[in-house]
Amino acid sequence: MDRASEYAAVRAQLASLLEDRPGFLAGMATACALLKEAFDHVLWVGFYLPAGDGSLAVGPYQGPVASLRLPPGKGVCGAAAASRTTVLVPDVHAFPGHIACDPRSKSEIVVPVLAGDTLRAVLDVDSHEPRAFDDRDREGLEEIARLLAPLP
Repeated sequence: MDRASEYAAVRAQLASLLEDRPGFLAGMATACALLKEAFDHVLWVGFYLPAGDGSLAVGPYQGPVASLRLPPGKGVCGAAAASRTTVLVPDVHAFPGHIACDPRSKSEIVVPVLAGDTLRAVLDVDSHEPRAFDDRDREGLEEIARLLAPLP
């Protein structure tokens, strides 16, 4: 199965599981599990949630232990949160201010989860492979973020 088809399958399964509107936390946890299981190139997948002081606090995730709090505007997650746009990084070592949670991480993509103008979370996906993410990932993950954004 090609990557676009894999995302379509994950999106369909997630949409089905979210039909009863289980809540944002349950939706994020379920999305993490589905994405981690679907893609071999994913080392870590999870969400960071905006905190009152402008930092990002770790939410549901799958994979190795993560940073519990990211400073305001720092790293790939901070860049995506500040710009409210997806940030795709082919080589994390070339990204200024990258926050290394796991030395095996080589590439990363971070997608903001937006409800209107409100940032609800950022969806962070790391890979142990360099240049592991492309526009298929961007489109697939942005669709997943749109499914999660309106959950209560």
